[in-house]
Amino acid sequence: MSAGEPDPGAAELSAVDAARIAVAALLLEGVRYVVVAPGSRSAPMAYALAEAEAAGRVELLVRIDERDAGFTALGLALATGAPAAVLTTSGTAVGNLLPAVMEANHAAVPLVVVSADRPVELRGTGANQTTVQLDLFGEHVRFAADVPAGSDPRRAVETALSAATGAFEDTPPGPVQLNLAFRDPLVPAPGDGLPAESGRRVYRTPRGPLALDFPPASPGLPERRTVVLAGHDAGPVAEAFARAHGLPLLAEPSSNARFGPNAVGPYRIVLDAFGPESAQPIERVVLFGRPTLSRPVSALLARADVPSALYQPVPVAWYEPGRRTELPLNNLADLADFAGRGSAAWLDAWLLAGAAAQHAVDVVLAGPADEPDAALPAVTRAAASGPAVGALVWKHTRGQLVLGSSNGIRDVDLAGAPAAEPAAVVFANRGLSGIDGTLATATGIALGGRQETTVLLGDVTFLHDAGGLLLGAGEEEPDLRIVVLNDAGGAIFGLLEHGAVEAAGRYGTAVERLFGTPHSVDLAALAAAYGVVHHSVGTTAELDAALSVPVAGRSIIEVRTDRRGLRDLHGRIRAAVGTAVSGVLAPE
Repeated sequence: MSAGEPDPGAAELSAVDAARIAVAALLLEGVRYVVVAPGSRSAPMAYALAEAEAAGRVELLVRIDERDAGFTALGLALATGAPAAVLTTSGTAVGNLLPAVMEANHAAVPLVVVSADRPVELRGTGANQTTVQLDLFGEHVRFAADVPAGSDPRRAVETALSAATGAFEDTPPGPVQLNLAFRDPLVPAPGDGLPAESGRRVYRTPRGPLALDFPPASPGLPERRTVVLAGHDAGPVAEAFARAHGLPLLAEPSSNARFGPNAVGPYRIVLDAFGPESAQPIERVVLFGRPTLSRPVSALLARADVPSALYQPVPVAWYEPGRRTELPLNNLADLADFAGRGSAAWLDAWLLAGAAAQHAVDVVLAGPADEPDAALPAVTRAAASGPAVGALVWKHTRGQLVLGSSNGIRDVDLAGAPAAEPAAVVFANRGLSGIDGTLATATGIALGGRQETTVLLGDVTFLHDAGGLLLGAGEEEPDLRIVVLNDAGGAIFGLLEHGAVEAAGRYGTAVERLFGTPHSVDLAALAAAYGVVHHSVGTTAELDAALSVPVAGRSIIEVRTDRRGLRDLHGRIRAAVGTAVSGVLAPE
């Protein structure tokens, strides 16, 4: 889209004056944070933002890496619920924002890209650092405007922010692009001042309650063997609905619904006990949020013999209408009619199975007490496997928790025991589930949420975004604890089909090289280079002690472990859970 050509009868605005108008409009539309990547073509916006910051109207963060700048802004938007902006110069700087824009698109996050550009007379001429920027993000943005040099950007900013915040009917929130062209001179003229300040419309809303209460379901509803699935970003409404209807709750960690009396712990391994051949097969599924973590859940939702409904009160960005099998329902009354209510026997069976499964997982992770250490694989001797680390991080976290993609979030999903009450707000980049930008996202969340924050991630995810540790002189340091599960490579592929290929030996060392991606990076030295405090632990006891220390500033807890034996560990967990669940569900 284009903002149109300048009015030929209007005097051309200087670059800095146009930038000041753009900044004033951004603030009026609720932008509180702007992440700035340095550059010359974007200098008019940088000067205007510096003036606004000095007046106490906006908070600026500076990052030299545009990819990290984009993910930092994404984290700020996630934590505050308000649109956050990122400013770049022209050329490849804009392209570095694509991963963050893609994540924001699929996660419906109001990320505002402000890209500086050359004026139209320089485009297509071979001018330095000049390319086609407006269509760069394609369908990943809700709106894109090309604002010609010298023109008033107000209308483009207003439209972009309406699109970013989901103000357009049937369109979810998401990223937008403002491509602002600037002509020389790019610096302020002496004596220039700020535009007149007007009332500011703030889109930021206080975070809602972490728990909700619904009245009990009507006794007139039919009894059904329904389960409530809470996927990513489901919210506490899922827990309240399950509790009110007497239904088992199967909640992913980033659902922010993994708590309460109806929550079932290692649900993904318990599902088999309620399959079509069981004594109590699942009859219906109610889905809140987006499920992203496990194949058993995907298989359940794909079953043609089990009707499922999706609670969708507002437009979402993670699927196209008509492309999923669940019945979309936008109000809780219709959802209640679909779900029915659970019998006491149905809920009790799930809670018994869940408790038995949780105990079985805990016992396996603790390791056999009667065997000498040398007889056990390293992953069990240290008891610092991924699931054990996930369980401890889940137990200790307060404030905000960020879960990295790959194994980190799955380890918590497997071993993290549901709490009685929610203890932390949980975030994860599940829009596209990439590992890129995790540290930068966590930094943005910590700074935007203004609370202690813990991020759990693997070593590959950590190294992929090591630049996210860089803070320039004078930049605010977040209260961020970084827990790195370091098994010298990518462990998740060993738990997938590739692990069986490696075990068979048909491809020699190729699987380890191509998927395991082993490395020998010294994380302590890396942390020191960025000025971040580093601690190394190797056992769950050491990790438990490290996690008990209050979060202040940035620190890294490196958990040293071994990928060897991890596939076997998961096999033993499945076997132990199967035995335990069969024992409590067996007919007397």
